[in-house]
Amino acid sequence: MKLILATNNRNKVREIREILGGHFEEILSLSEAGIVHETVEDGTTFAENAMKKAKEIAEISGMAALADDSGISVDALGGAPGVYSARFAGEHGDDKKNTDLLLEKLAGESDRGAHYTAAVALVYPDGHAVTAEGYLFGRIADAPRGKGGFGYDPVFIPEGDARTLAEYTEEEKNAISHRARALAALLEKLGA
Repeated sequence: MKLILATNNRNKVREIREILGGHFEEILSLSEAGIVHETVEDGTTFAENAMKKAKEIAEISGMAALADDSGISVDALGGAPGVYSARFAGEHGDDKKNTDLLLEKLAGESDRGAHYTAAVALVYPDGHAVTAEGYLFGRIADAPRGKGGFGYDPVFIPEGDARTLAEYTEEEKNAISHRARALAALLEKLGA
């Protein structure tokens, strides 16, 4: 079965293909499928946003669509930035500005606890949907480190490690990430 990913984010497409590659005949990004569409992410939870994106793309394409919504929640900020992670500093997808603002808000803060959440939704053309969530707990570093990953990875240190996710190899990250855990839970629900 072909699968359309409700994203053009190259990093997410690469990660999802690496994790789900053996389970689908072909995995296409929106642009590869010839779809120009942007979902308004107005849900109050990651799961609501993922479902909305997947449903819209399944309806437009007539094919199975997978969407994820993910972000970071910081304890000292009352769970912020949460669903606003990608646009925390105002402009959507500016990783450096988002990370800089997060570090600025945490300056002098001793509670650095945080977790990543990923919600995934797989919606079939007939409307049938399967959802799952994954989490990765850790803490926020004092300064960015590492060259890999994306988003908040340069400042996120997983529990039990001293490295940031940006210091992990892709294989190491894909073995433990919130997205990998959500996709594994989805595959389990699908019986794969």
